[in-house]
Amino acid sequence: MTAASIDRKECLGLLARASLAKLKALWPNDPPQFEWLRRPETGAMMVQGRAGATGAAFNLGEVTVTRASVRLGCGTLGHALVQGRDPDKAARAALFDALLQTADAARVQAQVIAPLRAAEEEAHAVQARRAAATKVDFFTMVRGEG
Repeated sequence: MTAASIDRKECLGLLARASLAKLKALWPNDPPQFEWLRRPETGAMMVQGRAGATGAAFNLGEVTVTRASVRLGCGTLGHALVQGRDPDKAARAALFDALLQTADAARVQAQVIAPLRAAEEEAHAVQARRAAATKVDFFTMVRGEG
């Protein structure tokens, strides 16, 4: 995948779902120069659900989130919204978001996004194999009349 074809929404989702330890392991070096637009702050967000996945939306409950926004020295903005109370994770995700919009995008894509995507795909495959192993195939035998 080239830097031009990076889907920002997908990347933000991968960064938000990854653990801080995973993000630090994939990019352990010092962050680039930046200034805070919004320091990491924790709050609550209403989560909606749908009955049967297609019905009318209803308020399911609240979830704790942390958000952050940064501006790199070149002027590029980065934003992050992560579940939970982890200001370091929100800050790191915002920095990655900003870097994905610069000339460093290919490097961040290769060192951070691609491994996160591969790990998530593997986790989904493992879950699918576990679910398939519990599949029960029911069938009905037709009684012969006569």
